[in-house]
Amino acid sequence: MKKFAFALLIFLYNISAVFAQLQSPEQFLGYKIGSRYTPYYRIADYFTYVAATATPQVQLKKYGETYGHRPLYVATISSSANMGNIENIRQQNLQLSQGKGNAATAIPMVWLSYNVHGNETSSSEAAMQTLYELLDQNNTKTQGWLQNTVVIIDPCLNPDGRDRYVNWFNDVVGSTANPDLAAREHHEPWPGGRLNHYNYDLNRDWAWQTQKETVARVEEYQRWMPQVHVDFHEQGVNNPYYFAPAAEPYHEVITPWQKEFQVNIGRNHAKYFDSKGWLYFTNEIFDLFYPSYGDTYPMFNGAIGMTYEQGGGPRGGLAAITAEGDTLTLNDRVMHHVTTGLSTVETASTMAKKLMQEYANYFNNAVAGKVGSYKSYILKQTPENKQNLSALLALLQKNQIITSQGSGSGRGYNYYSKKEESFTYNENDIVVQAAQPQAVLVKALLEPQTKLSDTVTYDITAWALPYAYGIQAYATTQPVSAGRVISTFNENKQVNLPDAYGYVVPWQGVASAKMVSELLKKNVRLRFAEKPFTANGKSFSAGSVIVLKNGNNFSGSTLSSMMQNLANENRIELATVQTGMVEKGMDFGSASVHFMKAPKIMLVTGEGVNPNAAGEVWHFIDQEIQYPVTLVNADDFPRTDLAKYDVIILPDGRFSFLETDVKAEKLQDWVSRGGRLIALQTAVAQLSKLKWSTVKFKDEEAATDISKTEDPYLLLGNYERRERDALTGYTPGAIYKVEVDNTHPLMYGYSKNYYTLKMDDAVYKFIEEGGWNVGVIKKEKPVAGYVGYKLASKLQDGLVFAVQDMGRGAISYLADDVLFRSFWQNGKLIFCNAIFMVGQ
Repeated sequence: MKKFAFALLIFLYNISAVFAQLQSPEQFLGYKIGSRYTPYYRIADYFTYVAATATPQVQLKKYGETYGHRPLYVATISSSANMGNIENIRQQNLQLSQGKGNAATAIPMVWLSYNVHGNETSSSEAAMQTLYELLDQNNTKTQGWLQNTVVIIDPCLNPDGRDRYVNWFNDVVGSTANPDLAAREHHEPWPGGRLNHYNYDLNRDWAWQTQKETVARVEEYQRWMPQVHVDFHEQGVNNPYYFAPAAEPYHEVITPWQKEFQVNIGRNHAKYFDSKGWLYFTNEIFDLFYPSYGDTYPMFNGAIGMTYEQGGGPRGGLAAITAEGDTLTLNDRVMHHVTTGLSTVETASTMAKKLMQEYANYFNNAVAGKVGSYKSYILKQTPENKQNLSALLALLQKNQIITSQGSGSGRGYNYYSKKEESFTYNENDIVVQAAQPQAVLVKALLEPQTKLSDTVTYDITAWALPYAYGIQAYATTQPVSAGRVISTFNENKQVNLPDAYGYVVPWQGVASAKMVSELLKKNVRLRFAEKPFTANGKSFSAGSVIVLKNGNNFSGSTLSSMMQNLANENRIELATVQTGMVEKGMDFGSASVHFMKAPKIMLVTGEGVNPNAAGEVWHFIDQEIQYPVTLVNADDFPRTDLAKYDVIILPDGRFSFLETDVKAEKLQDWVSRGGRLIALQTAVAQLSKLKWSTVKFKDEEAATDISKTEDPYLLLGNYERRERDALTGYTPGAIYKVEVDNTHPLMYGYSKNYYTLKMDDAVYKFIEEGGWNVGVIKKEKPVAGYVGYKLASKLQDGLVFAVQDMGRGAISYLADDVLFRSFWQNGKLIFCNAIFMVGQ
């Protein structure tokens, strides 16, 4: 017994000796936290050092890598006893997230996420200090909290964006920070550090998982499924600190307990802020509606998700003079985040039992089918949507949503007709049952119309995936029978593809475009059919890509092997043809079967361009279809030799070379000589003001003549309602049905309708001559989402997609964002058509 007691004393002595040596961030870095910006590699160094020094209480894991090849880390922190049993604790927690297990013996997990927006830099500095405070052996409070709490820290979700900002700032700041907001250190250059390498907002990507950082993070998140998640942000320099409870609208799936905990944690934060005399606000601006934020996505996964917003952001620098004349320092911002981070851990620790029981109740109700009125969702396969349906299945799988295949019949809400109808389904379709652990996320992502409790929202109000992916779907109030659970779909493996006269690639989605991209890069000569045709007993739609052995410098076996490998890589079912004579339609030698030239593409980017919009295009071409693209800064455009390019893309933005007809002459001449211009969103608006554009804005018309139809005294307005009244002429993002001309190359691969996300009032007059009305909104109401009543009548009988033939060239006008956040899957083929088909 004496030997054991002596050994225990030695063990405790050794542990205390180790922790006594643990350096604070200031000691490790050589400067006080908040006195300068820390490059990401030094933040990673500190976390690595702490994990090596305080091993009994910390584990550090590299969970991924950014596009810029920077490592992504999470640190897991708890008491030594808990860390010695951490795998069992994790597994017990996962059992609860499946509607199983015992909440009474489970330990809550708090996940703290820092710096998702790279130029909101105070939070990664705070992450280092928070890590130290949790492990400080002299801090009896934090050591007490860790007895019944596991804390997971992701010190920087966006290292690429952070380093873009920090490296710039450290290069321009003087020996002393200048707090004058006019100083250049408060004005970062384009594209800023907010976004990741491809200019994506990672805080809006949680559910969609389009970026590699998000994919890796969500996969790690799902390994733990924490009870509390905090996303640390910054806002404008003049704003006080914001913390929970959040503002309305709350999504209706958020439970009373989740709301209650937000209030409790807000009160705990307020206690500390009040003691310091710090200003803060709650219940304003930041709502819990859009499902892909760092606060809402955890909410829809059973946690308490919260956003904390510190004043500062990219204009904060190291010090900034606010509108009230105070000087806000980086150290101030850091300490505010440290305070709320520690207060969050404290609240989770003190409310541990209640937190775990409510977490268990959340998933028990989900498995029992108590979430929402719809009990099953049926996603129908058609010839046009096979690739999109496969992509949707992959997204559901990433979100741990259980999917099945089966056959039967039922009655439910038809997403396209918006009516209750009878339907049948078979093994080619997908069934998603609401009664499953991810029931809340199923409802949030798939329901046709999300209930909106308040029209003042921070983001879009509609995102139903059947519309975003172009999938015919039904939602039923009674569960339908489903067969086997599936994880993959449409494998379409080609085995021993025979030598043939030619091969046909169906033009059905991004996978087809990626295969065409690979073929063009390999210098394979391609053709595409302008009209539908039938060959070898099979029907092919317009836009189908034809690869003939004749004209390609490959032996038959080499070409067939190449086609087989690329088809398998992209899960495409090829067809073989043994003759150029078709059974119906135009033969392969017809003028209606066009040669496809490999386009040389320019993307105009830089100052004046919306970074998100440029990033969407860049990421799609470079990462999804993997085709070469040259990025040219808008300021350099007037000096660029346009003759080297076949396709020029103008993303959302404002371009100085389009300000007048004289400035635009160079671009006009290039199009007339055979160039193909693709304009998106506000670039369409700029072009529409030029004399040579056939696309023109609709005449401004009052949506409602209030003097004739309503009480004229309503014109007096109300100051308190000014924000809501302004929304009467606005839409934050609603879904509209667009009638398309699928005989035009811009709409190859589509049926008669497309569902667009309308985020502005941009609709154009129908073209009378000189162009094609390819996609129009008729007298449609939105199928989902909010549109102010003054705007609603304007968004009728208008043009959103058009093509203008000009000389030997063409202009594709895409007034709506067909690549929105890369999850609007059904718009991507329109963009591919504009690149590869239009004007060829």
